[in-house]
Amino acid sequence: MHVLVLVGHPLRGSLTHALAQAYADAARAAGAHVRVLDLATTPFPHDPVRRADLAAHDGTTDHLDPVVAGLVAQVREADHLVVLHPQWWGSYPAVLKAFLDRVLLPGIAFRYGTGLLPRRLLRGRTARTFMTMDAPRAWNVLAYRDAAGASLGQATLAFCGYRLVGRTTFPSVRTSTPARRERWLADAARLARRDVARLARTHARRAAAPAALPAT
Repeated sequence: MHVLVLVGHPLRGSLTHALAQAYADAARAAGAHVRVLDLATTPFPHDPVRRADLAAHDGTTDHLDPVVAGLVAQVREADHLVVLHPQWWGSYPAVLKAFLDRVLLPGIAFRYGTGLLPRRLLRGRTARTFMTMDAPRAWNVLAYRDAAGASLGQATLAFCGYRLVGRTTFPSVRTSTPARRERWLADAARLARRDVARLARTHARRAAAPAALPAT
């Protein structure tokens, strides 16, 4: 059971990082193989971006920067993707957007054919998102129309084939108390244990399924 925890915050030492650590520790303790990909420390190549960097139509990554190719490999390996980020300007930080643009490529995450809808190449995987924000929950919905959630959850992850098993927001961080933050960390750990248990059940069902008969 491979879990990829993606920390989409450009500054180290954030609450987002603490939540990621709580999730990763609990998932490992529950039996999952966990990678933590921290975009605050990943030497991610941003510029210059060539047109060829933004597609992998045949599914291969030989033409990509080696760092990007390695990130693609981590995404492909993961059965479950967890994305954690703060809400900045009603959305998520540029470093996370850059990751999505450079890694979830045509030919890697989706592929257009003759029909209107693409083939979702990352189907069979699950995803969960966490977002911290200074705004109250109602303000995010009423004023921002949950722009970050719609963009990341629906227009990106679901578009590529992920089944979103949960979206959690932590509102009013700026005025939160230490006790409340501890509860949030406990929530992240609890959700990690739930996700790993779900993965274990899925793996057990697949292992018990009869093998396909060979073609005659």
